[in-house]
Amino acid sequence: MDRKPTIIAMDLEGVLVPEIWIAVALKTGIEQLKRTTRDEPDYDLLMKSRIAILKDNNLKLKDIQDVINTLEPLDGAKEYINWLRYGNQLILLSDTYYEFAYPLMRKLGNPTLFCNTLEVDNENFITGYRLRQSDGKRKAVSALKQVGFRVIAAGDSYNDITMLKEADHGILFRPPANVIAEFPAFPVFTEYNGLKSHLELLLAE
Repeated sequence: MDRKPTIIAMDLEGVLVPEIWIAVALKTGIEQLKRTTRDEPDYDLLMKSRIAILKDNNLKLKDIQDVINTLEPLDGAKEYINWLRYGNQLILLSDTYYEFAYPLMRKLGNPTLFCNTLEVDNENFITGYRLRQSDGKRKAVSALKQVGFRVIAAGDSYNDITMLKEADHGILFRPPANVIAEFPAFPVFTEYNGLKSHLELLLAE
């Protein structure tokens, strides 16, 4: 049987590494920063709110990077990545920013990451953000399919749903209850071993 090569596309925060904004909220005590794409489907609204909160509290990019440098991948994430990359192709599709992600990528063994960039002023305040393109996760999956790949995608939040729908197989991994309730068509896993077993079945098809 002539099978298409498969690429696994995965979200980053909440799936392989901690939620960066929640870590910043815990460090600074700013409760409003705990709100993430698991809670808010409007990404632009969420980011504009975050940027305003940072400005109001005199927090700069370096302050966030200092928190990120203390973070580690989720328990079992690096082992899972090593397993997945042995004989398979992996790409991370995230709405985070390269200015945030580099330290965590090193700790995961530098898998390929497509994400976005921040706009920062001369005083190191975050003033805005630049998406590679709107709905970039879905479009990346669509492009991979157009060049002949079968795509299996996994994520946890509202901003992953169009990616999961576009993929040949979409999976929710450690999503909140509200996302599970709204999108019951996707299989749900909460542990890497369960996800690995499901992927083994899909990869064998």
